[in-house]
Amino acid sequence: MPKKQSESVPSALEPAYSAIVNLTESVCKKYLNSDYATLARNLAAALSRKRPSPIIRGKPEIWACGVLYALGTVNFLFDKTQIPHMRTDELCTAFGVSKSSGENKAKLIRDLMKMYPLDPNWCLPGNVEQNPLIWTLKVNGMLVDARHMSRELQVIAYEKGLIPYIPADL
Repeated sequence: MPKKQSESVPSALEPAYSAIVNLTESVCKKYLNSDYATLARNLAAALSRKRPSPIIRGKPEIWACGVLYALGTVNFLFDKTQIPHMRTDELCTAFGVSKSSGENKAKLIRDLMKMYPLDPNWCLPGNVEQNPLIWTLKVNGMLVDARHMSRELQVIAYEKGLIPYIPADL
Protein backbone atom coordinates (compact mmCIF):
# COMPACT_ATOMS: atom_id res chain seq x y z
CA MET A 1 0.00 0.00 0.00
CA PRO A 2 1.37 3.44 -0.83
CA LYS A 3 2.59 5.44 2.14
CA LYS A 4 0.84 8.70 2.99
CA GLN A 5 2.99 11.47 1.57
CA SER A 6 3.82 14.63 3.46
CA GLU A 7 4.71 18.07 2.17
CA SER A 8 6.34 19.18 5.43
CA VAL A 9 9.79 20.67 4.93
CA PRO A 10 12.46 21.84 7.39
CA SER A 11 12.44 25.63 7.50
CA ALA A 12 16.09 25.86 6.41
CA LEU A 13 15.21 23.99 3.21
CA GLU A 14 12.06 25.98 2.43
CA PRO A 15 13.71 28.30 -0.15
CA ALA A 16 15.24 25.42 -2.13
CA TYR A 17 12.02 23.40 -1.88
CA SER A 18 9.90 26.35 -3.02
CA ALA A 19 12.15 27.03 -6.00
CA ILE A 20 11.88 23.39 -7.13
CA VAL A 21 8.12 23.20 -6.57
CA ASN A 22 7.44 26.47 -8.41
CA LEU A 23 9.20 25.03 -11.45
CA THR A 24 7.49 21.63 -11.29
CA GLU A 25 4.08 23.26 -10.80
CA SER A 26 4.60 25.38 -13.91
CA VAL A 27 5.62 22.42 -16.09
CA CYS A 28 2.84 20.22 -14.71
CA LYS A 29 0.25 22.91 -15.40
CA LYS A 30 1.47 23.38 -18.97
CA TYR A 31 2.29 19.79 -20.00
CA LEU A 32 1.15 17.22 -17.43
CA ASN A 33 -1.57 17.26 -14.77
CA SER A 34 -2.34 17.97 -11.13
CA ASP A 35 -1.52 14.40 -10.06
CA TYR A 36 2.06 14.83 -11.26
CA ALA A 37 2.19 18.22 -9.51
CA THR A 38 1.10 16.67 -6.21
CA LEU A 39 3.60 13.81 -6.47
CA ALA A 40 6.34 16.30 -7.41
CA ARG A 41 5.62 18.39 -4.29
CA ASN A 42 5.70 15.25 -2.15
CA LEU A 43 8.95 14.04 -3.70
CA ALA A 44 10.62 17.44 -3.34
CA ALA A 45 9.52 17.50 0.31
CA ALA A 46 10.88 14.00 0.88
CA LEU A 47 14.21 15.06 -0.63
CA SER A 48 14.19 18.12 1.64
CA ARG A 49 13.85 15.89 4.69
CA LYS A 50 16.80 13.67 3.74
CA ARG A 51 19.84 14.11 5.99
CA PRO A 52 21.84 15.74 4.60
CA SER A 53 19.41 17.07 2.04
CA PRO A 54 20.83 16.93 -1.48
CA ILE A 55 18.69 19.83 -2.76
CA ILE A 56 20.77 22.50 -1.06
CA ARG A 57 23.39 22.11 -3.79
CA GLY A 58 22.73 22.52 -7.48
CA LYS A 59 20.37 24.43 -9.70
CA PRO A 60 16.64 24.27 -8.91
CA GLU A 61 15.91 23.71 -12.63
CA ILE A 62 17.95 20.52 -12.65
CA TRP A 63 16.39 19.28 -9.40
CA ALA A 64 12.88 20.07 -10.69
CA CYS A 65 13.58 18.26 -13.94
CA GLY A 66 15.04 15.31 -12.03
CA VAL A 67 11.98 15.12 -9.78
CA LEU A 68 9.54 14.91 -12.69
CA TYR A 69 11.89 12.68 -14.69
CA ALA A 70 12.08 10.23 -11.75
CA LEU A 71 8.29 10.29 -11.31
CA GLY A 72 7.88 9.90 -15.07
CA THR A 73 10.04 6.80 -15.00
CA VAL A 74 7.96 5.26 -12.21
CA ASN A 75 4.68 6.09 -14.00
CA PHE A 76 5.75 5.47 -17.62
CA LEU A 77 5.39 9.11 -18.68
CA PHE A 78 7.78 8.44 -21.56
CA ASP A 79 5.59 5.67 -23.04
CA LYS A 80 3.58 7.21 -25.86
CA THR A 81 0.59 4.99 -25.06
CA GLN A 82 0.18 6.72 -21.69
CA ILE A 83 -1.82 9.86 -20.96
CA PRO A 84 -0.22 12.22 -20.26
CA HIS A 85 2.85 11.44 -22.34
CA MET A 86 6.05 13.42 -22.80
CA ARG A 87 9.40 12.52 -24.34
CA THR A 88 12.47 12.77 -22.12
CA ASP A 89 14.03 15.46 -24.29
CA GLU A 90 10.80 17.50 -24.18
CA LEU A 91 10.71 17.28 -20.38
CA CYS A 92 14.32 18.43 -20.06
CA THR A 93 13.75 21.25 -22.57
CA ALA A 94 10.73 22.43 -20.56
CA PHE A 95 13.12 23.08 -17.66
CA GLY A 96 15.91 24.43 -19.85
CA VAL A 97 18.35 21.68 -18.87
CA SER A 98 20.33 19.19 -20.92
CA LYS A 99 18.99 15.67 -21.28
CA SER A 100 22.07 14.22 -19.56
CA SER A 101 21.64 16.55 -16.57
CA GLY A 102 17.98 15.60 -16.22
CA GLU A 103 18.74 11.87 -16.56
CA ASN A 104 21.59 12.00 -14.06
CA LYS A 105 19.56 13.90 -11.45
CA ALA A 106 16.60 11.54 -11.93
CA LYS A 107 18.89 8.54 -11.41
CA LEU A 108 20.26 10.10 -8.23
CA ILE A 109 16.72 10.76 -6.96
CA ARG A 110 15.52 7.25 -7.82
CA ASP A 111 18.53 5.77 -6.00
CA LEU A 112 18.11 8.03 -2.94
CA MET A 113 14.41 7.30 -2.67
CA LYS A 114 14.69 3.64 -3.75
CA MET A 115 12.15 4.25 -6.53
CA TYR A 116 11.33 1.70 -9.23
CA PRO A 117 8.76 1.32 -12.04
CA LEU A 118 5.23 0.97 -10.63
CA ASP A 119 6.51 1.90 -7.15
CA PRO A 120 3.32 2.02 -5.04
CA ASN A 121 4.71 4.95 -3.03
CA TRP A 122 5.07 7.13 -6.13
CA CYS A 123 2.24 5.84 -8.32
CA LEU A 124 -0.16 8.33 -9.89
CA PRO A 125 -3.63 8.04 -8.32
CA GLY A 126 -5.09 7.23 -11.73
CA ASN A 127 -2.76 4.23 -12.04
CA VAL A 128 -3.51 2.67 -8.65
CA GLU A 129 -6.28 0.44 -9.97
CA GLN A 130 -4.02 -1.08 -12.66
CA ASN A 131 -0.84 -1.32 -10.54
CA PRO A 132 -0.32 -5.00 -9.65
CA LEU A 133 2.26 -4.13 -6.98
CA ILE A 134 -0.39 -2.35 -4.92
CA TRP A 135 -2.82 -5.25 -5.03
CA THR A 136 -0.49 -8.25 -4.68
CA LEU A 137 -0.51 -9.73 -1.19
CA LYS A 138 1.15 -12.77 0.32
CA VAL A 139 -1.45 -15.06 1.91
CA ASN A 140 -0.25 -18.31 3.47
CA GLY A 141 2.92 -18.11 1.38
CA MET A 142 1.05 -17.57 -1.89
CA LEU A 143 0.92 -14.33 -3.88
CA VAL A 144 -2.66 -13.30 -4.54
CA ASP A 145 -4.37 -10.34 -6.17
CA ALA A 146 -6.50 -8.66 -3.49
CA ARG A 147 -8.95 -7.50 -6.16
CA HIS A 148 -9.97 -11.15 -6.67
CA MET A 149 -10.39 -12.01 -2.99
CA SER A 150 -13.72 -12.10 -1.20
CA ARG A 151 -15.07 -8.83 0.15
CA GLU A 152 -14.51 -10.04 3.71
CA LEU A 153 -10.80 -10.59 3.05
CA GLN A 154 -10.57 -7.26 1.22
CA VAL A 155 -12.01 -5.52 4.30
CA ILE A 156 -9.37 -7.17 6.51
CA ALA A 157 -6.59 -6.17 4.08
CA TYR A 158 -7.92 -2.60 3.96
CA GLU A 159 -8.17 -2.34 7.74
CA LYS A 160 -4.54 -3.51 8.03
CA GLY A 161 -3.49 -0.83 5.52
CA LEU A 162 -2.44 -3.36 2.90
CA ILE A 163 -4.67 -2.04 0.12
CA PRO A 164 -5.87 1.54 -0.59
CA TYR A 165 -9.59 0.77 -0.80
CA ILE A 166 -12.08 -2.11 -0.96
CA PRO A 167 -12.45 -3.02 -4.67
CA ALA A 168 -15.65 -5.01 -4.06
CA ASP A 169 -17.40 -1.81 -2.98
CA LEU A 170 -16.90 -0.08 -6.33
